[in-house]
Amino acid sequence: MIVGIDPGQTGGIAGIANTGECLAIPMPVMGKDIDGHEIAARLKVLRPDMVILEKVHAMPKQGVSSTFKFGMGFGLVIGVCEALSIPYRLVTPQAWKKVVLAGTAKDKDAAVAFVRRAYPSIDLTPGRKRVPHDGMADAVCLAEYGRQQLKLEVTA
Repeated sequence: MIVGIDPGQTGGIAGIANTGECLAIPMPVMGKDIDGHEIAARLKVLRPDMVILEKVHAMPKQGVSSTFKFGMGFGLVIGVCEALSIPYRLVTPQAWKKVVLAGTAKDKDAAVAFVRRAYPSIDLTPGRKRVPHDGMADAVCLAEYGRQQLKLEVTA
């Protein structure tokens, strides 16, 4: 099982099993904060061999408070992985998009289109959402990146 995590409140968590079966959920939140207990509970159930976490950084013109909160969520996910002894890799958006979204515009719409094509069983509009959840789509793409990279490492 490879798990991809798009950190942030509007992010997502996705897993791809060795069988090719895929699942995805929005990032668990409690109130206005990422729910670390729920992330830990999900990872305990999934028992991933590896977590692929999008490597994030502060963006220009982003507020100090929102940047701090975003960084807190990112650190929380790393802390959960460390506490559960789950190996993880930090991957830049440019790296995973180059592999998974090759030949596309490499934007949010391309990630949604990839998931709909490669994993049609994933519902990107959970609950009452009308617009596809791009955080879940990115998480699936991160998991797919990890699956492809680990397959390359095993054959090398």
